[in-house]
Amino acid sequence: MAVTIIKQGRSVDDRALADIKVQDTVKGILADIATHGDTAVRELSQKFDNWSPADFKLSESQIHEIIGTLPQQVIDDIHFAQEQVRNFARAQRAALQDIEVETLPGVILGHKNIPVQRVGCYVPGGRYPMVASAHMSILTAKTAGVETVVACTPPINGKLPAATIAAMHFGGADEIYILGGVQALAAMAYGAVGIQPVDMIVGPGNAYVAEAKRQLFGVVGIDLLAGPTEVLVIADETADLEMCATDLLGQAEHGPTSPAVLLTTSRELAEGIQAEIERQLAILPTADLAGASWRDYGEVILCDTDEEMVRVADEIASEHVEVLTRDPGYFLERMRNYGALFLGPRTNVAFGDKVIGTNHTLPTQKAARYTGGLWVGKFIKTVTYQRVTSDEAAVTIGEYGSRLCDIEGFMGHKEQCDLRVRRYAQTPARPG
Repeated sequence: MAVTIIKQGRSVDDRALADIKVQDTVKGILADIATHGDTAVRELSQKFDNWSPADFKLSESQIHEIIGTLPQQVIDDIHFAQEQVRNFARAQRAALQDIEVETLPGVILGHKNIPVQRVGCYVPGGRYPMVASAHMSILTAKTAGVETVVACTPPINGKLPAATIAAMHFGGADEIYILGGVQALAAMAYGAVGIQPVDMIVGPGNAYVAEAKRQLFGVVGIDLLAGPTEVLVIADETADLEMCATDLLGQAEHGPTSPAVLLTTSRELAEGIQAEIERQLAILPTADLAGASWRDYGEVILCDTDEEMVRVADEIASEHVEVLTRDPGYFLERMRNYGALFLGPRTNVAFGDKVIGTNHTLPTQKAARYTGGLWVGKFIKTVTYQRVTSDEAAVTIGEYGSRLCDIEGFMGHKEQCDLRVRRYAQTPARPG
């Protein structure tokens, strides 16, 4: 078996250097907000988004006025997409069951699934109004049972993103703030511009947003580090060249640092993809971003066998993986590292991103090796409890516990066990 690199993206060293610059920038912003609070948030919002309103929070009347500017078709489409996400999220929530078992006579152990109380949902903006991200974070949190959802999204070119605001409202956001970037995440984590601190922050974003989440982890919980989007197209000789190129560019248009990889056993595809990419870039309205992304982060990898493609795909651990092969089920059964699979030519990443019902906030930068994407379970704390209901059980567990604590030298722990043994051991009967 052999792997041939037909096209390679930027080197690991180049990417690492860019990451260091992002880390330093974010560190400075977070320190500024932690020290200066509202003043820093307002200054940063003005600097990055040219946005400094009297109040960053939208009132109910403002929200309804903004929704009123949208065509009915847009509203209907948002409702349709949200119903698909809600249906799947409800099914996932139903799969999370509280349990209670008696492991020994008189020893009862259990766990409960408790929603996080306050969650901050970031809905990115930038060049595109990321309407779908509102469904994925806000609606999913509410379906999980989160009590209070605070949602932030940036203005786009100084204007309110009406469709995004509608999706945030329909999804169940309790508070909506027009605030973007690192300053939005910091305001939700530390508490600023009227936002009470949240317990957890979720949602995708650019490299700066992802880095802010990484640095804020511990102050708050996070879902995962969802950085620039990634796509891996796995294809064999049955795949369509146009479809492969379209689906690669469809994700590359997110931004100039979005990796798009073609992994194939077809030399014809591997050697023909560049010309097809160039043909499509000539007519693609977002070619400025998609072209830069493909140039710097696009890769083409040629393998001998499906088995080899599984191995390479698991090493890449891509966020989105499309399988355009004769037998997509082969990869479903064998692959281990991916954010989401899209099996066969009738589906694609755009379906998952926008409407089909699965969540589009997914692991990037090889995080798929150890985590899945955002789902209702991310908003749930599975906490345990224990109950001992008989004297005999307290003594039995206490005796084992005492000896085990003694091995480790934890004398205070040992006394906890010994006290229960003394307290609950049956007193011998007096001689008659």
